[in-house]
Amino acid sequence: MRKIAFLVFLTGLFILSANSSVRGVQAASGDEPYAGTPLCLPEVYPIGTTDCLPYGPSGMLKSLAEKGIPYPMRELPVVTPDPALGTAPDLYLKVGDQAFPVYASLADAEARNPTRYMDAGMKFLTYYERVDTDNGVYYRLTNGLWVEAGEADTSRYATWMRLFGLFFYQNPVNDFGWIIDQADVRTGPGYSAALTGKSLPRETVVQVYDMVNQDGTDWYMIGWNEWVERRQIRQFHVNLVPPEGVDNNRWIDINLYEQTLGIYEDGNLIYATLIASGLDPFFTRPGLFQIYKKLEKGDMSGAFEADRSDYYYLQNVPYTLYYDEARAIHGAYWRTMFGYPQSHGCVNVSIGDASIVFDWAEVGDWVHVWDPSGETPTDENLYTAGGA
Repeated sequence: MRKIAFLVFLTGLFILSANSSVRGVQAASGDEPYAGTPLCLPEVYPIGTTDCLPYGPSGMLKSLAEKGIPYPMRELPVVTPDPALGTAPDLYLKVGDQAFPVYASLADAEARNPTRYMDAGMKFLTYYERVDTDNGVYYRLTNGLWVEAGEADTSRYATWMRLFGLFFYQNPVNDFGWIIDQADVRTGPGYSAALTGKSLPRETVVQVYDMVNQDGTDWYMIGWNEWVERRQIRQFHVNLVPPEGVDNNRWIDINLYEQTLGIYEDGNLIYATLIASGLDPFFTRPGLFQIYKKLEKGDMSGAFEADRSDYYYLQNVPYTLYYDEARAIHGAYWRTMFGYPQSHGCVNVSIGDASIVFDWAEVGDWVHVWDPSGETPTDENLYTAGGA
């Protein structure tokens, strides 16, 4: 029986082999074999390749490469700064916009015997201590004077501010940015593009691969089939080439349109963050300047209107780098939002970001201020000495 089974098995193999041979002959003698160019394997190929057709997966990878999107996508080469840097160097008070009395001593304060009155306007003070007495509550300021608690508001001003900046351990291959308003991501540029269902909160850091103007606004590509509009993002333009005139390869780049600041040294991006620059008509002046003074802490005050209705007094402004008359880069403990023009001409940053820029900078380093939109006036006659 085993011999019979084995013979049946051999017979089956012979028949199968014969049929295969016949089919092979028929195929060879039928239609001509395909002589076209095959599809390329999934890689990025140079333009003009003749060995294969760069379509399908290869075409998708080529499209990604043209937008500067590596595959697989890479994270930004960043390190977030120590949050402890955001700790405020002082305790702050916001005092009323009206004129109010200040006292030389606690006894004078309790006796309502003022040494002088502070002008009406925006005023932020720093204090050492709060003292509760039978006659009221008082604050001793860092300049030794006293104010009554009824004039002060400490509720809005915490002892810590968020840092927005990023340290770079190598140069990024493409631009990046910060979401500055809740952003609903779309599948393409334009309001008619479908929503992806993804919503990005303020302060999210994203990479920027492309920009397209659609529906009267700029749209930024932050991923494959992911787009957000201009109002929701601030883009950091990476430019490793020193501006003309920089002779030590150390400079701070201020982009007024995007409201960003970058530190560059020896062809490398060191740090980047958001700012708040001068609000119309108190523009931050474009140009190339040099830092002429570093001040770890100091008061700022001033008024621009003839009636002094815009008077401000800011005590112990931290980490100040003066570079253009009274215009400076400094910490702004009175601000809660960055990414928008808001100042009297200075470049405001958060306390922690200001400390990082301050520690890096040296007197004589360059500050390059520019506006790629061209909206900031360049007429020198429009600029005063500036202010906070």
